[in-house]
Amino acid sequence: MKKAEETPKTIDEYIAPFPPEVRSILEKIRRTVRAAVPEAKENISYRIPTFRLGGVLIHFAAFQHHIGVYPPVSGDAALERALAPYAGEKGNLRFPYDQPMRYDLIERIVRLREKQLREKVTKGRAKRR
Repeated sequence: MKKAEETPKTIDEYIAPFPPEVRSILEKIRRTVRAAVPEAKENISYRIPTFRLGGVLIHFAAFQHHIGVYPPVSGDAALERALAPYAGEKGNLRFPYDQPMRYDLIERIVRLREKQLREKVTKGRAKRR
């Protein structure tokens, strides 16, 4: 796939070297996140695409056999159950290329993370008062 020593500066640079079928998945994940949380900011963190909203909303990356999604998801039991088949070590998620990509779950993850990040900001403001 990509050379390990190349560090992309943008999500476009990250996506560009992948084969068309992987690029398509990465681009659709990007659109899914953007549609769910339009105000999220794009950047590269840990050499992979990242969306931030006062904290990490989601990281995602392409690997040889799957798409990885981070950070681990917690705080919604129904979502955690739905994600269980994709759970990897340390709570990261692995969506295999040989299965339909679960953009619906990615959207649910992003919406949950948005809620959690906004609650964290609200709690932080309340503590300062």
